Amino acid sequence: MPPLAETAATDASDPAGYPHDLERDVASDEGLRYHVRPIRPDDAARLVEFHRHLSPQSVYMRFFTFHPTLSQAEVTRFTTVDYVNRLALVATAGDRLIAVGRFDRAPGETEAEVAFVVADEYQHHGIGSLLLDELVSAARQRGVEVFRAETLAENRAMLDVFRHAGFPVSSGVEYGTVTLRFPIALTDDYQAALAGREATRVPPEVSA
Repeated sequence: MPPLAETAATDASDPAGYPHDLERDVASDEGLRYHVRPIRPDDAARLVEFHRHLSPQSVYMRFFTFHPTLSQAEVTRFTTVDYVNRLALVATAGDRLIAVGRFDRAPGETEAEVAFVVADEYQHHGIGSLLLDELVSAARQRGVEVFRAETLAENRAMLDVFRHAGFPVSSGVEYGTVTLRFPIALTDDYQAALAGREATRVPPEVSA
């Protein structure tokens, strides 16, 4: 299991529109502590380092191709968002970035594409599910009604995150790529599933 981690402090010079309300500390029932917050342009070096340490398998699952290094254009695009139509959340352990989740939509659209990736040693600890829940909440507040995701058919862990979220998911497969769509409106099923997940995300001050 990854070690316990101290919470990283928020930079004093946050970009315009930075949504502080999307920050939260998490302490899982497995003893893992991390901080979730919106991405900032000054995360560029952390994002490069995060990507560099992903296994080739994790990179392939995220980009569907061999992509060992992010270009400068990609780094700039991934770390510079408007927090409305394009939003990314990161999970950090100390100053290290351990996961990234994001949604992206065209202005005025109510459907957004969602994706996330978790550092290999932090996978299977519920971080992907937490990022999805946080992105769902933020997207709903910003007028998004439907999430769309594309993942490889062999990526069972990612498919399980979406299919067990509590939303009615429709999917189609073409050339080994699964496209999933699901409305993100609050439903009884989602709220029940979310409550179960939240019970394992104990605030640090409670779990100490």
